[in-house]
Amino acid sequence: MNISERSVMSSFQLQGKRVWVAGHTGLVGSALVRRLAQEQCQVLTVTHGELDLTRQSDTENWMRRAKPDVVFIAAARVGGIAANARYPVDFLYTNTMIAMNIVRASFDLGVQKLMCMGSSCVYPKHASQPIAENDLLTGSLEPTNEAYAVAKIAAIKLASAYAQQYNRSYISIMPTNLYGQNDNFDLENSHVIPALIRKIHDAKINERDSVVVWGSGSPLREFLHVNDLADACVFLMKRYQGPDLINIGSGQELSIRELALLIARVANYNGNLVFDASKPDGAPRKLVDSSHLKALGWTPSISLQQGLEELYSRWAVALT
Repeated sequence: MNISERSVMSSFQLQGKRVWVAGHTGLVGSALVRRLAQEQCQVLTVTHGELDLTRQSDTENWMRRAKPDVVFIAAARVGGIAANARYPVDFLYTNTMIAMNIVRASFDLGVQKLMCMGSSCVYPKHASQPIAENDLLTGSLEPTNEAYAVAKIAAIKLASAYAQQYNRSYISIMPTNLYGQNDNFDLENSHVIPALIRKIHDAKINERDSVVVWGSGSPLREFLHVNDLADACVFLMKRYQGPDLINIGSGQELSIRELALLIARVANYNGNLVFDASKPDGAPRKLVDSSHLKALGWTPSISLQQGLEELYSRWAVALT
């Protein structure tokens, strides 16, 4: 049974609602806060210093006081290949507990609608391309981010279980690779776009004649600006209801080599790019099938070139 047969289009309104963005300081959460400013709702936020989401009773007590009507779960421990390989306990335990606590408390406290956020990296390493929503759990995971993937899958399955067993409006999305404002440029924990921007910019200002890029450069990746993701999330929260995953992607892919060359052009860096094939590549290709979302009436609006130019300009200015 496909998504269109199992889902229903709704007219859920955010106006006047108390909307909690869990993880509001992160890449996705901050984009959601910016987008929700257009919706005439009351956005609720809480910092990690005020609330540890891995603690069940603390999470429930805060939610009981805050009384959210709507919840976006954007809180997560995230990072690139190096961080995932080095800290599997943190990625598995932290992300599992955050999701379990929020979903359970949302059910107990009568939250009207909830969105759980996955990531396309939790699909099988050798999934058919483009990756359809029903490809989840059809093959082995990518070993370099297995801990993160297991946690995200558990969260998605719990949200779906509540939707099916208790008829709750808990939906889950599967974004492709994200980038944009408020990205993490720490080389230890960053994803590929901010890592390449930082490396190439550093080489430019220090007049180095080459930049080492992890991997062979051959893997194909799809990228989506986080502002587009936030817009898609709001669209789905208002218009989609169903237990099935929804992929969110740009529909465009390029190799890591092509991406590095594009960033070098954006940064006006004329040195050489050296690809270190001894470093892991990750999955050879990762393109999500976003046809269901497109059929619902949403498409992205920010091109990769435009998004990279804006991000590089913003980050480079912040350094000066």
